[in-house]
Amino acid sequence: MTPILVKALPLLRAAQTALCYLQAPATLAARIFVGMAFFRSGLTKIADWDTTLALFSDEYHVPLLPTHVAAVAGTSGELFLPVLLILGLFGRFSALGLSIVNVVAVLSLSEIAPAALQQHQFWGTLLVAVVLWGPGKWSLDAWWWPKMSRP
Repeated sequence: MTPILVKALPLLRAAQTALCYLQAPATLAARIFVGMAFFRSGLTKIADWDTTLALFSDEYHVPLLPTHVAAVAGTSGELFLPVLLILGLFGRFSALGLSIVNVVAVLSLSEIAPAALQQHQFWGTLLVAVVLWGPGKWSLDAWWWPKMSRP
């Protein structure tokens, strides 16, 4: 081993250890960020239900579901699943459920602005990370079911 590599190895190990400590707060931050976006959307929908029904009838074209059923299902998902996601309770399930809500939202819109599409893609990426790697150490899943939260 070269002398430079020998001197750099402890520094690299320290950096790796520090990054490992950042995983839990970063996962929590991602869960909160995505969860709050969907929860706010759900609150907006229940604030004016007539407008929500009109949007689902005219703007959102959810396949295979009647307008009223799609509105109730979408709004329920946007209010219930983010709470689970933020708490990290059934974290993978809630992230998968919000991923479905996210995909349906993008596919059901007649037209979507590029910035809105980019935002949905970002949320989708964070949700897929939680589905694949779990809600992290700072979650109720890790506390309640420690053996289940480990890969």
